[in-house]
Order: sequence, then structure tokens, then C-alpha cells
Amino acid sequence: MTQHVRGVIAPGKNEPVRVETILVPDPGPGEAVVQVRACGVCHTDLHYKQGGINDDFPFLLGHEASGIVESVGEGVTEVAPGDFVILNWRAVCGQCRACLRGRPQYCFNTHNARQKMTLEDGTELSPALGIGAFAEKTLVAAGQCTKVDPAVSPAVAGLLGCGVMAGIGAAINTGGVGRGDSVAVIGCGGVGDAAIAGSRLAGAGRIIAVDIDDRKLEMARRMGATHTVNSRSTDPVEAIRELTGGFGADVVIEAVGHPETYKQAFYARDLAGTVVLVGVPTPEMTLELPLLDVFGRGGSLKSSWYGDCLPSRDFPMLIDLHLQGRLDLGAFVTETIGLGDVEKAFARMHEGDVLRSVVEF
Repeated sequence: MTQHVRGVIAPGKNEPVRVETILVPDPGPGEAVVQVRACGVCHTDLHYKQGGINDDFPFLLGHEASGIVESVGEGVTEVAPGDFVILNWRAVCGQCRACLRGRPQYCFNTHNARQKMTLEDGTELSPALGIGAFAEKTLVAAGQCTKVDPAVSPAVAGLLGCGVMAGIGAAINTGGVGRGDSVAVIGCGGVGDAAIAGSRLAGAGRIIAVDIDDRKLEMARRMGATHTVNSRSTDPVEAIRELTGGFGADVVIEAVGHPETYKQAFYARDLAGTVVLVGVPTPEMTLELPLLDVFGRGGSLKSSWYGDCLPSRDFPMLIDLHLQGRLDLGAFVTETIGLGDVEKAFARMHEGDVLRSVVEF
């Protein structure tokens, strides 16, 4: 039976979001209906609102979420009603060339629910990242549900659904940060701070946080940065080299997604070091580097998709580390809000006032 719930939609490019009644169908084969408990306000949702992803308006926003499985469709075995889950936007297929090569974190055929959620007038909604979790309930592919320990706070758990996982994974999975490594993180928003926390978890010896906002640098220290650099007043490349014996960092993580900061990351790494791009650039951005420098400096230039995570492996592990007191995921939650406060949360995000606003139900 179709359910009527409240949800936040973006009706058109740069228009204010609004709360509407959403129709959620019963789950079909391979699908699940999830009662959302909490959902973080992520920059990606703002990109959807601004038309920076595509123009398939109206969007049902929200994707960084946790909740309780309410019902499942035919053939679903991985989760059952009552399970506490984190929603993920890379439900692996198990059959593509990446999956068959044993690299499911790079799955090229991730899937979403086949049915559409709609407005009351029948207008089909495009759920953000195939999830649409700024809603009391949402319909997803069952593979987008990852079961974790229900002892964790829903507001904390949901953050692994996107930004925090992207940052931690950029350090641990993509960057391969190891014991004693030097790491520099350029851009200390939610993803950058998560990369700092991930580097600390991996045993990095020196973690250098770079940003233009002293407030963000202070938060970066709380997340595990050993040194900070305000690049508004200091050349970050020279500062990183000075802090690493003149060599550069073993791993530099760029969490801004801008050509200028990427160049800084490129030249701030040690010879044979690694650059990880986890910040998301816009379509018109281009990058120019001397090819001889690319060749001569060696090492690896990588981009990190969703922290190169495998939700079934990484979500439960990170939740367990949090519950053991070894990873403070709660530090990322600046405030909890209601559905009607999402537009204000976007404004606070733009001003740099929050790491994460989290909608609680």
C-alpha cells in the first residue's frame, strides 16, 4: 500500500527547498522501504539544488542517512524488517568487470530502486544519489542498505553514508596512509576533517591541515591534525615542505576540488608520494601541469570515489571503532535539526559555520 510521508524537495534550479507530501510505493523485487532516523545535510545535496549534478528536477534531497528497514520486496535476503542500516549510494552488482575481478569498491553498475517516488499529483521525483532521505520514509534498492550495530546513534551512523566515509576512505583506502607517514590535507570541511581522522586512525606520524579559515583549522586539530597552515597568509607548499624536512608529505589529500589547490597538493608531496583528489570539481574546471613534472616526481595521482569504500566491509568496521571509543564520529555533528530547517542548514554550510547539520526524525 502506497504511503504518504513528508519529504524535502528541490523544485527547480536555485529555488528554495520545501517540504512536500511524498508517495512511497511498497517495495518491489530487490527493494526495501526504510524508515529514516537521521540524514546529514551534505554539500552534494546543495549541488543538486543548484543544478550542478543534472537538471532532473524535482529532486527528493538527502542521502547521508541511517534508518530502520520497514519492509522488503521479493528476493531480498541481505536485510530484513527491523534491521538498523546505513544507506549507501554504491550498491554493488556483483557481475560487472570490476566486481568479477575482486574489486567491488569500483563497481561500474551500481543500482537503485526501479520504482519511482512521486508527489501527490503524480510528478516523479529524482532521489539524490538514488536515495532521497530527507523524508520520513524512502524506497531504495536493498543493496543500498548496510546493516550495522544498532547501539550507535542514528545521527552519527548516517554520516558514513557519504562525507565522512569519503574522507576516511580517501586516507585509508585510496591514499594507503600507514604508520609513521606524513600527510597533508588541503581543505578542512567535513570531508577533509574525516581524512584527518582517518589518517590519525591509520597511525600517521605528522598530519598537516591546510585551510583559509582559522575556525576550520582549530576543528582540524581536534580531529587529529598535528600542524595547521592558513594558506591565506602562508604558501602551503613551502609550509608543508618545511614541516616535512624539506621533502614534502608522503600523502597529500585535496578535499577542495579546485585546480589551484590540486596544484598545491601536487607540489607539496614528496618524490614518489601520493596525491588523492577527493574534493569534487565542477564540469568547467581544467588542470594544466608540466608533463615533465608529472613524470619526474613519480608516485601516484589518484581520485577517490566514495573513499573507495565497500559498504559491507567498511561501515560495520568504522561503527565498531566508534563504539569502542577509537573513532569520534560524533565530533562531526554540529547540530540536529528538523525537516523544515534544511534551507537554513544550506546557508550555514555556505558560511562555514558547521561540519554537519543532521536532520533527525
